[in-house]
Amino acid sequence: MLRHALEREGHAVLEATNGPEAARALQQGQPDLVLSDLRLPDGDGFGVLRAAKELDADIPVIVMTAFGRIEDAVTAMKEGALDFLAKPIDPDHLLLLVARALEQRRLVNENILLREELAIRRGAPLIVGDDPALRKVIGSVQRAAATDATVLIEGESGTGKELFARTLHALSQRAEQPFVAINCAAIPETLLESELFGHEKGAFTGAVARKPGKFELAHRGTLFLDEIGDLPLSLQAKILRALEEKRFERLGGTASLQVDVRLVAATNRGLKTQVAQRRFREDLYFRLSVFPITVPPLRERREDIATLARFFVERFCREMKKKTLPLTPPALEALRSYTWPGNVRELQNCIERAVILAEEESIHPRHLNLMFRESPSDQAANEDPWAHVDLSGSLADVTRRTVAAVEVRKLKDALREAGDNKGRASEILGITYKAFLHRLKEHGIE
Repeated sequence: MLRHALEREGHAVLEATNGPEAARALQQGQPDLVLSDLRLPDGDGFGVLRAAKELDADIPVIVMTAFGRIEDAVTAMKEGALDFLAKPIDPDHLLLLVARALEQRRLVNENILLREELAIRRGAPLIVGDDPALRKVIGSVQRAAATDATVLIEGESGTGKELFARTLHALSQRAEQPFVAINCAAIPETLLESELFGHEKGAFTGAVARKPGKFELAHRGTLFLDEIGDLPLSLQAKILRALEEKRFERLGGTASLQVDVRLVAATNRGLKTQVAQRRFREDLYFRLSVFPITVPPLRERREDIATLARFFVERFCREMKKKTLPLTPPALEALRSYTWPGNVRELQNCIERAVILAEEESIHPRHLNLMFRESPSDQAANEDPWAHVDLSGSLADVTRRTVAAVEVRKLKDALREAGDNKGRASEILGITYKAFLHRLKEHGIE
């Protein structure tokens, strides 16, 4: 009866007789609205509601039941249902609710599209890739942008967390206001408080004038705290107060300043683990993770590797005023089979170096310098260690490529051992500081 009533109004209807069948229909049909009975032969309406919201948090869901208890209605609404109907259903009432729900859905989609178009005109960052995991993250960013909630972006180093933070800002109502970023791990603890909250003249030795902090500079805009897991405990209480009360004092000052700031934080560490180890305040963690977003590592979105590689090739060829170089099939296969522990940042650096090295009409595996990089498959005991070495070309070509790969590995190992202290790294390698800098530049190592 309900199907006929809906189809007479011009709606296409997918039917399911139980929870599992409904979950399959949701995946395959991707409907604009879900209408579900509360009691089902297998499962219940709450399960259908959760499955729909997991697939698309914005999808409207109307729950029906002949047992119209207040508790069920409250539970359904808490879990995101648009409405709760008691049987017998009045078709006219239902059609009115459906029309209203679809109009609301249309407005939400239209709002997202308008925000995206406006963000593009303002020069919003471009997120490259079509992997379902990436699309899910982009959807979360779009939903978060429509609110003013604090957002915590988690993900491995190099996954592009700041890119997503900038996109969120560009899609938000604060897009015309400042986006202010600070890396909590890159600034010494003694200077971090001054950087965040500013200082008054004479607050410490060298404070010759008043200086506004990042919170002040981000007023009415977005403040992005990168690597917030490295924030010292001594500063976490002050950050929490600034978030909750939107007030703080400059270092050395007594006047309380009020700001309107939307906070976005990012970390490559598991903050839950740090909370358990008492290295991060639990109350600050809960305040930050109002809307958590996890960015997947590149190895979990392998379909995007080739797309990203081509995007970076085009960009660097354009910057270097070179004709666009195609990636050969063996080069693409090498890129797809590598595990990319440094994620998108490592891929970007790899492609930039390849564009610099390529002197032919295309990019080959030898230009990527991936043959000596470790991956789980490379470590198999029964594998030939030379299987991934490019031995094509003359002896001079092979020698040059192999020596270059070994030098890159040795330079990076020395930098890692020296804690990125270039002077110490040159001593470890037994070469002059000037020669060390020349080798870094020659191999494109930052």
